[in-house]
Amino acid sequence: MRMVDLIAKKRDGQILTTPEIQFIIDGYTDGSIPDYQMSALLMAIYLKGMTDPEIATLAKSMLDSGEKLDLSMIPGIKVDKHSTGGVGDEISIPLAPLVAAAGAKNPMISGRGLGHTGGTLDKLESIPNFNVDQTTEHFIDEVQEHGTAIVSASKDVAPADRKIYALRDVTSTVESIPLIASSIMSKKIASGTNALVLDVKTGNGAFMKNEAQAKKLAETLVAIGKQNDVPCVAFLTDMNQPLGYAIGNALEIKESIDVLKGEGPEDVTELTLVLGAEMLILAGIAKDTATAREILEAKIADGSALQAFKQLIIDQGGDPSVVDDPTKLPQALSTLDITAKEAGYVSAMQTNELGLASMKIGGGRAKKEDLVDPAVGIMLHKKIGDKIAVGEPLATLYLNAPAPQEVQDQVLNSFTISAEAPELPELIHEIVR
Repeated sequence: MRMVDLIAKKRDGQILTTPEIQFIIDGYTDGSIPDYQMSALLMAIYLKGMTDPEIATLAKSMLDSGEKLDLSMIPGIKVDKHSTGGVGDEISIPLAPLVAAAGAKNPMISGRGLGHTGGTLDKLESIPNFNVDQTTEHFIDEVQEHGTAIVSASKDVAPADRKIYALRDVTSTVESIPLIASSIMSKKIASGTNALVLDVKTGNGAFMKNEAQAKKLAETLVAIGKQNDVPCVAFLTDMNQPLGYAIGNALEIKESIDVLKGEGPEDVTELTLVLGAEMLILAGIAKDTATAREILEAKIADGSALQAFKQLIIDQGGDPSVVDDPTKLPQALSTLDITAKEAGYVSAMQTNELGLASMKIGGGRAKKEDLVDPAVGIMLHKKIGDKIAVGEPLATLYLNAPAPQEVQDQVLNSFTISAEAPELPELIHEIVR
């Protein structure tokens, strides 16, 4: 086989066979297929799509490109959660210690920022000395002893996904159902999880802009899970506005601490409880949603969820004192308020643009080699449905360098102000089982 022929085949909308897909993944993993050819194939897949059997084969080939973690020595059902990515989506950070405090075993393999979205690993690395690169032995010990760990995928687990994941971010091929589904499921199944809760974002700040696309992705993910004997439940959740008020790495850690104290934003807290309840059901700890929520709410109220977060930080080499004193997190040198030019109600938000604005001031990556500044970001003051007066702050930029006028305008123009109060968006759109 020749890679150039396979690129042309997919470019022309034809179906790749199982041996062809295996050839591609094997060749890219061992370096015999270069980045420029894989980039061309990714764009062809983005434009032409893949059939369900092609997607299943792609996921399986990526899964088989490296080692599979054996977590059988950890008792009980191991349950993980994955989000398809959004703006202000720090849910994994309060969720992992919360479900661990409730008794679930949660081995969480997470990723870095893609495009306009933030990455859980980048956020955790804003905690001084927090180490996301753990040995397999330490990862297993941490989950076994304290219930959770949040780490990067080792180079030996789904290495094809590791390489493709970084390439997608810089080739405008992120928003592709075949590529998203195969990436998520190869990594999650290889990491040894027994069950998976999926948070599939839909809206203008998601990779899946419309609900039909999001539902198709959710169904694809759940189907791949079933084919590999991993029960999955997918929630379609709203990303027509950021989650919470914080956009940026250290800012979102602070907001996550607030959630674990019972003082977090309503939407972040609610989604954490919704996803956490499903995780407890899949783990066999609770029989129904109401019971699961009661358990989780009790763990927040009695402080054990917050203590579990401190333990997670300790286990991964970080400074747990940031939980009690968030000023020990990286701090921006200056702030700049973006104020409203007209009065009324916030009726819509361009969430994607807010994520890109945060990236432009250093909170994300435009190129895969870019460094992320953990201190910078955006704090929102208003969200959909909120009343606003002329001159009142809509958002505050946290900066370590002057913000270009372009970015200031981008943030301002991300808010639509209307005379009438709008209908508030639903947080949970649909559940796919």
